[in-house]
Amino acid sequence: MNLHADDLVLFARVADAGSFSRASERCGLPKATVSRRISALEAKLGERLITRTTRRLALTEFGERILEHARRLLDETEAAAALAQHRQATPQGTLRVSLPPGFLDELDLVPFLIEFAERHPEVRLALDISPRRVDLVAERFDLAVRVAARLPDDATLVARRLIDLEHGLYASPAYLARHGRPIAPAELAAHTALRLIASDGEPQPWRLVRDGEHWEGLPPGQMAVNSIGLVGTLAAHGMGIAGLHERAAGPLVANGLLERVLPGWCLPTMTVWCVMPGRRLLPARTRAFVAMLATALSPGGTRDD
Repeated sequence: MNLHADDLVLFARVADAGSFSRASERCGLPKATVSRRISALEAKLGERLITRTTRRLALTEFGERILEHARRLLDETEAAAALAQHRQATPQGTLRVSLPPGFLDELDLVPFLIEFAERHPEVRLALDISPRRVDLVAERFDLAVRVAARLPDDATLVARRLIDLEHGLYASPAYLARHGRPIAPAELAAHTALRLIASDGEPQPWRLVRDGEHWEGLPPGQMAVNSIGLVGTLAAHGMGIAGLHERAAGPLVANGLLERVLPGWCLPTMTVWCVMPGRRLLPARTRAFVAMLATALSPGGTRDD
């Protein structure tokens, strides 16, 4: 017997309404559709559920017994709908997020993380801080934050661009006073580079661009690290020239600890992405996190109330 739960739920609504007309209005269905579906349900069950008269509906003895089951289904359906509505309105549950090392510190986003936890106390944050590229679907992550010029094509994922980070070269006034200020990229070979290690474990070369001109190279250096925050700190202490994005360099420049080197030349722009499984409906907790992160990264970092 191939019974459909929604037909039993409809039967419960008809019984509660007391008429096909009122049930059709409450369900938003044509009266003829309601009557046809109840008749089809009776045919599948092999007995009448309702005795129809011109003035009223009366449940048969069999209908009364079926109604007990139908009402349980109706209650469960309404409870599930209420739960889904509440979860969409109120972010809750566990949110698994993959973040690159140093991301929160380098972009001064720890206050954002604290604010998110305070504003959404029903969300349990599980942060995976790792340079590896996690498999969001297989490892059941809700989202990953990635910093890259571009992302590989993957039809199973969706990506939202949050902010573009302009990059340039910076050094401390003390370093430039000791070693001189380069006026062309070729002069960088005589300077000390603070090398940033890429995900493949090798120091990244500097690829400079200015109005269609290109220069690529990596001056000698004593230190290579995989933290842009540490690179900025070392540069501020006069240890060499560093390639930094504007968000990391800005506070150090404002405090007089760093100056732009070769200001007409830029390193490749990097983009902060939120990457999510390609679901049609994202949980409220994911949407809330992405919205607040986008606001925190925007100029001024105003609250998203």
